Amino acid sequence: AALWAARRLPDAEPLPLFAAAQASDVGEEPDARLPTLTLGAQVEADYLSTRLSLKGHPMGVLRPIFAKEGVAACAEAAAGPDGGFRRAAGVVLVRQRPGKGNAVFITLEDETGVLNVMMWARVFERFRREVMAARLLLVEGRLQKSPENVVHLMVDRAFDRTADLRRLSDDAGPPDGRAPIAAPPPPRGVSGHPRNVRILPPSRDFH
Repeated sequence: AALWAARRLPDAEPLPLFAAAQASDVGEEPDARLPTLTLGAQVEADYLSTRLSLKGHPMGVLRPIFAKEGVAACAEAAAGPDGGFRRAAGVVLVRQRPGKGNAVFITLEDETGVLNVMMWARVFERFRREVMAARLLLVEGRLQKSPENVVHLMVDRAFDRTADLRRLSDDAGPPDGRAPIAAPPPPRGVSGHPRNVRILPPSRDFH
């Protein structure tokens, strides 16, 4: 009888032993209807836990903010004409300064791709703090395209926009009838994220 019971059909009544093991010790709880996380909050949580997100890119969430300022996406900026003025912003992936070189090379990333940025040493000295401290960098300059179609944005000015990462949780989120969850304010005396953790991982810097 036990062998036949063990070979029962999947939709048969569960055995008493398994039924007891699956029984809940507490009563059924009603749906708490917690607010839905916004896309920005999900991306932020993913970066804090796994250092990446399959749901979106931080710049994709913040794009409306930068679009109002006339800041182009990386792909759009790189597609401009040679010598054209461009404003672009992105997450800093790489900073590189050859030992005896007279220029600093930076790679920015957004939801459309990457943009190679070049800054002469004299300009870098003016904006050293912004360039070295920024996780999210906004740059202004003119495009330079080689005959081999190698594109660089020759930077004249740079701005540290890392503080905008705190606005990831401000997006509207999916319209499902629930109010979106906003990130809690940072504790008193603590700067940055409430857990005092960088939202984005550090860049790769070479000297």
